[in-house]
Amino acid sequence: MQPYKYQTKRVNTGELRTRVSFYEFGPNDGPEPGESEKQVLYETWAKVDEVWSKDIEIAKSNGTLSDLTITIRDPRGAFIPTNKHYIQVNAPEYEHLRYNVKQAQPDLQNRDFIKIISGVST
Repeated sequence: MQPYKYQTKRVNTGELRTRVSFYEFGPNDGPEPGESEKQVLYETWAKVDEVWSKDIEIAKSNGTLSDLTITIRDPRGAFIPTNKHYIQVNAPEYEHLRYNVKQAQPDLQNRDFIKIISGVST
């Protein structure tokens, strides 16, 4: 029988070091096609992970090398991310990119955090 060892959480609040903003976009006013930023819905600190090296071949085959996994604290109903929202990562490396939420997954084992999978919006 193996001895019991305490397993720490995968993410803790000290790792949430990057500021992210969730936006909602709406159609442009006037006859021009496209959409523009409508309003900021939620801002928070997050942990931003890129595609892992072990998943790089799968990501290449799917064409999703620019996906991010963003971990945020669970806002407890104040905000629920959906695939209609966009994310701006407020870091110099990601300043020119906007990400579209693909999927939001609450961690059912640890209700403190939500994982959001996002891809670059075109």
